[in-house]
Parts: sequence; C-alpha cells; structure tokens
Amino acid sequence: MALGRGLGELLGEVQSAYEISSIEGQNNIIEIDVNLIKANPHQPRKIFDEERLKELSNSIVEYGLLQPISVVKNSDDDYTLVAGERRLRAHKLANIDKIKAIIVDIDNLKLREVALIENIQRDDLNIIELSYSYAQLLNEHNMTHEELSKKVFKSRTTITNTLRLLQLSSYVQQFLANDKLTAGHAKIMLGLQEEDQKLVSNAIIKEKLSVRQTETLIRNMKNQKIKKSKNQKIEFDFKVLDEILTTLKKDKLKVKVENNYFKIEIKSQEDIKKIYSYFSNTL
Repeated sequence: MALGRGLGELLGEVQSAYEISSIEGQNNIIEIDVNLIKANPHQPRKIFDEERLKELSNSIVEYGLLQPISVVKNSDDDYTLVAGERRLRAHKLANIDKIKAIIVDIDNLKLREVALIENIQRDDLNIIELSYSYAQLLNEHNMTHEELSKKVFKSRTTITNTLRLLQLSSYVQQFLANDKLTAGHAKIMLGLQEEDQKLVSNAIIKEKLSVRQTETLIRNMKNQKIKKSKNQKIEFDFKVLDEILTTLKKDKLKVKVENNYFKIEIKSQEDIKKIYSYFSNTL
C-alpha cells in the first residue's frame, strides 16, 4: 500500500469517481460484492434520509450506477469504503449483489481525514455533523482553522462560527441536525443558559419565529431577568440581633432595624463612647 501521498492527490482520486460521465472502458473500475465492503468506521454522517435513499435506489435500478464508489483493499481480500455510503446502502436496498468501485491507495490515518473532507466537500452533512467533522479534523490531525479552511474551501470565519455551535446544548443541536432550527437562530442563542436555550428553541418552532423575532425574544428575556434581579428584595432574619439591640437600648442609645439597615442614632460624643465601648468589648 502506498503511503505518504498528499491528501490533495488522494482526494483527486476520490473526486474522479464523481466526475465520470460514462463508466464504459474505464480500466480502473471494478465490480465488487457488496457484502465484501466494510463501512468506513470514520464516516461522519450518522443519519441517512430513508426517502432519499429509496429514490437513489430506484434510480440505480433503472439507470445503473453512474458514479462508482471508492474503496481501500484490505489484506484479507475485503474492502473498506472511502466514499459512497449512500450509493452502497442504495445497492443493498435494491438487493443488487455487486457495485462498481474505484480502488484507492490510502493508509488508516488518511482514511479518516479523507472521509471527513469528502463529506464536507459534497455537502452531505447537516450543520451539527459538519461542526463535529471540523472539530475532529482540527483535534485529530493537528490542523489550524486556517489550514482547515484551505482543505475544505471554506473561510476561516465560517469554520470558526460553525464550530461555536457545539457550545449549544444537545437539545438545541438536535433541532439543528433535523433542520428545525437554522444556524442563524442558533448563533444568537450562544451564551444563554441551557434552560433558556430550551425555552427559546421551543418558542421558535411553535411560533415559527424569524431570526429577528428571536433576537427580540432573547433581548426581552434578558431585560426581564435584569429587572427581576434589581427588584428582588432579600429578607433577613434579624432576631439574632435582639440581644445587641437590648444592650444598646439599656445604654439609652436609639437603635432600630428597618429596610435591611441597622441604625444607631448618635446625639452626643458620649453616645460614640458608649458604642465604642460596646464593640471594643465584644471584639
């Protein structure tokens, strides 16, 4: 197996599978038993639309497969899928035993990288799967945001903003993955407490709020919290001060507790001496 090849070269080999307009006469394309092909363990796509999969399956039955899948040949005479998960699933759904494939040379480390980038470039992932794919590439392949942007042809700002969506609660991420919330809705929920994210998400879906309406909702929620915080009156238990109050009153000092204040009225220098005497004795 050839090692050390550039990712660009490998992706070019994978990309060739998508650009073939006619499969006749292509010597590098073979037919493989679908049961000999193992799923790519690094496939980032976890959810497949069953209806669209059925449509693809029907199309393959009627017209054949125009875009071969890409595989890696293993030492035990079976194969690992590199690109074409939906096409392979569609073949199995149609009970077609063999599938056209291009064999590529790639090592295990690159297999994960190619699988992630191939899916990103083909726009096969929802926004949350895309976010996790970016995160995996950055963490596992020691890429910077700038390096990743060049590989997937996205701006660095776009990648950074997409990754920020992973800071949202799993509750919100689920709605994003199912296209019930847009990335625009999600971005303005960043920084909210998990419970508030849930409330806002439910309101967006139930009331079909636009991004601007959602901004207004969040602003009103924050203002209400600030107002509530300012108006909240803390009640204290002053009974523990009864002994002090009694002692000070015996010294003919005017003392009272009200509106969360402990007040001692001073009428003379003698009153100051009495107060000092009391506190100096208790310290």
